[in-house]
Amino acid sequence: MALFFDAAWFDAQLTERGISRRVMAAAAGMSDADLTLVFKDQRELTAQEVAAFAELLGVAPAEIARQAGVSTPVPGGGPEARIAALERRVAMLEAELARLKR
Repeated sequence: MALFFDAAWFDAQLTERGISRRVMAAAAGMSDADLTLVFKDQRELTAQEVAAFAELLGVAPAEIARQAGVSTPVPGGGPEARIAALERRVAMLEAELARLKR
């Protein structure tokens, strides 16, 4: 488990950008329930989720890892990471489009 997940920091970042937790979850390919566990510090982020949060919030992966707890891995690069980032981006856009259609 993460040593300390700073939910207030993440919520402030989301609020500043006008993004909901639901969009954050979708961008990382997570369910709302999984994200809730992360925010309660009951589930650790994967390297891919760290990368997705970093891209969504416009901060370095190391900052996401620091705010999520020191045991959270920082993602590396490579073709798989770029494909995963594109897939997350599409999921985020689809989630935002669905929200706007409501």
